[in-house]
Amino acid sequence: MYRISTLLLLVIIGLQSCKSSFETIQKSKDYDLKLKKANEFYDSKQYTKANTLYEELLTIFKGTKNFEQIYYRYAYSFYYNKSYLAASYHFKNFTDLFPKSDKTEECEYLNSLCLYKLSPKYTLDQSNTVKSIGEMQMFINTHPKSKHLKEANKMIDESREKLEQKDRYSAELYFKIKEYKAAAVAFENVIRKYPDSDFNDYYQFMVIKSFFKYAQFSIADKQDQRYNRVVADIKDFEEKFPKSPYREEIRKINALSLQAIKKLNKS
Repeated sequence: MYRISTLLLLVIIGLQSCKSSFETIQKSKDYDLKLKKANEFYDSKQYTKANTLYEELLTIFKGTKNFEQIYYRYAYSFYYNKSYLAASYHFKNFTDLFPKSDKTEECEYLNSLCLYKLSPKYTLDQSNTVKSIGEMQMFINTHPKSKHLKEANKMIDESREKLEQKDRYSAELYFKIKEYKAAAVAFENVIRKYPDSDFNDYYQFMVIKSFFKYAQFSIADKQDQRYNRVVADIKDFEEKFPKSPYREEIRKINALSLQAIKKLNKS
C-alpha cells in the first residue's frame, strides 16, 4: 500500500511539474524560446500544447521569416487533433496568406480533405459534402498533375455516391410514409441528377411503383389517366432494362394496371 501511495504521489508531482513548466513557457516573454518549445511539442506530437503556443506567437512573428512555418504548423496541429473545421479554415487561410509558398498546393488539398472528413453519414445534412466536392474539384482543376490527384478523384466519387444515397433515402422515405406522388417525383429527380448511376433501373422501378400506388388511391376520375401513365412507363422500362431483376414485379404491376383500366372503361 505504501509503495502504491508513493508511486501515485510521484505521478501527481510529475504532472504538476509538467503543468507548471508549460505555464512558465506560456508566460515567458522570450518569444524565441517559446517558439523553440512550440516546435519541440509539435515534433513530439503534443499538438494541443504546440497549438496553444503557436496561437500566441502568430501576432508576434507576423511579417517575419518565421511566420509562414508557424502558421503552417498551427494549421496542422488542428488537423492532427482532428479539429477538422478549424484545420480547414486555417489551411484555406494559409493559401490566401502565402499564395506563392511551396506548401500552398498541399494546404489547398488539406482544406478539401478536412471538409471531406467533416462529411457526416448520408442521413444527415450534406452541406460539407457538397462544399468538399467543390473545393476538391477546384484543386484538381488548378493542379492537374498533383500527386494527390488519384485520392482527390476518389474522394469526389465517394462524396457523390453519398449525395446519391441521401437523395435515394429521401425518396424511399416518401414511399414508406405513403406519399406516393412525392416519392415518384423524388425518384425522377434522382434519375435526372445521377443519369449514369448503377441503380437507375431501381429508381425507374420505384417511379412506376409509386405512380401505381398513387393511381390506386386516386379518385375514380383520375385513375384511368394515371394507370395509363404507369403502363407507358413500364413499356419504356422494358426497353431500357430488359435484364433488370425488377422485370417480374414490373409485369405484375402492368397486368394489374391493365385490369384496372379495363374495369374503369366498363363502368
